[in-house]
Amino acid sequence: MQEENLEAVMGLIIHGGNAKSNAMEAIQEAKNGEFTVADEKIKEAEKSLVEAHHSQTGLLTKEAQGEQLNLNLLTVHSQDHLMTSIAFTDLAKEIIDVYRKISA
Repeated sequence: MQEENLEAVMGLIIHGGNAKSNAMEAIQEAKNGEFTVADEKIKEAEKSLVEAHHSQTGLLTKEAQGEQLNLNLLTVHSQDHLMTSIAFTDLAKEIIDVYRKISA
């Protein structure tokens, strides 16, 4: 795998992981009634997802321009990691809303 592509794949993994971690922390903060902190953690998760999307877009652009990208387990893992992080962040937002309604 070319070094530039490896950096993009690792960006997906790193930023996706950061998003998932922040979303989990947001749930814990909401569980403790700290909704301001929970909202901040969700914003951090969303920023990480944007960064991951930038990495993904770079890879997609290269492929669309005709560059042959080698698919390997690391590439598949990075995409899986990103999609899981997106779903987890969306679910975290819903859980935080439930905690917010329960505490009101």
